[in-house]
Amino acid sequence: MKRWAVLGMVLAAFMGLAMAQVRVGIAFDAGGKNDRSFNQSAWEGAQKAAKDLGIELFDFEPSDPSQVIQGIRNFAEEDFDLIIAVGFANQGAIEAVAKEFPDINFAIIDSVVDLPNVASLVFREHEGSFLVGYIAGKLTQTGTVGFVGGMDIPLIHKFEQGYKAGVEYACAEDGIDCNVIINYVGNTPTAWNDPAKAKEIAQAQVSQGADIIYAAAGGSGLGVLDYIKQTQCISGKKFIRDPFRNVPGNPCGKDQRPIFLIGVDANQNYLGDTDNNPATLNFVLTSMMKRVDVATYDTIKSVVDGTFSGGIHEFGLENNGVGYALDEYNKALIPQAVVTRLEIIKRKILSGEIKVPSSR
Repeated sequence: MKRWAVLGMVLAAFMGLAMAQVRVGIAFDAGGKNDRSFNQSAWEGAQKAAKDLGIELFDFEPSDPSQVIQGIRNFAEEDFDLIIAVGFANQGAIEAVAKEFPDINFAIIDSVVDLPNVASLVFREHEGSFLVGYIAGKLTQTGTVGFVGGMDIPLIHKFEQGYKAGVEYACAEDGIDCNVIINYVGNTPTAWNDPAKAKEIAQAQVSQGADIIYAAAGGSGLGVLDYIKQTQCISGKKFIRDPFRNVPGNPCGKDQRPIFLIGVDANQNYLGDTDNNPATLNFVLTSMMKRVDVATYDTIKSVVDGTFSGGIHEFGLENNGVGYALDEYNKALIPQAVVTRLEIIKRKILSGEIKVPSSR
């Protein structure tokens, strides 16, 4: 009888362990989980993990950056199975708390923490930015395009330099001289959430002839989008081509051309729709997909599967960690010839034939 009682206790304990849910806490960067970009992409990956894997998911949105470390420490003190910090600005907080709690798994997105219990999730943003830069170079109607960065830091220089190189590569193929205007919103963390300033920059760039603007600026990028959707067309410039003339819903007159945003991090193509009809001309040309959602999901899954490992985990073209968005909202904007050429460009980058710069 005792043997059966002991067996029953063992089975009950085993079932209790099997049914225990993995608990994941995620702390966001400036802009919050609904920024339609970087933070939101991480949140969507975490939500998908909660749905698919049955984890318990908790989030922390600081009203001030100084609150992040305590939010992360609260998760650790509650013995969470995984704690994720979104954004390089949270590196110090993760490093400090991970040292205090060496038996808990941590992850940091967009930075590197050299501790065995921290997974550092980093991206080859310059590779994806080269692809969208190539699209801009092939389709610019003025020969001038823009780049609006958020905070002026090396991380965003990767976006800038990859984009600039892609534009120049495409323009060289077509034998034209192109100009890339580069501006930043600021040099403090507030630059990620200042759409009014970004809107002013967009207006200035368009006045200088930019018809396509790539915004790698977090929540500030929405200011660029607002300006483009409100203005819609550029005029009074010397045009070199007219690739969008026959796209349904083109609002521009004979001596005008449409202007476009290139989105970032998440697929922002749908944000360019002004008439609830994806088939008509939309004002987001494409988006540079930085698969923060996939990195977040995969990291959570590794904890559930028991395969979590610290160290650097890199996401680039090779593992579909970056790319460009092509869907119902922009398929009428990007010719098949450009799509075909992009596949060749990808192979050349992967083989090393094209070396994409990642710094100034």
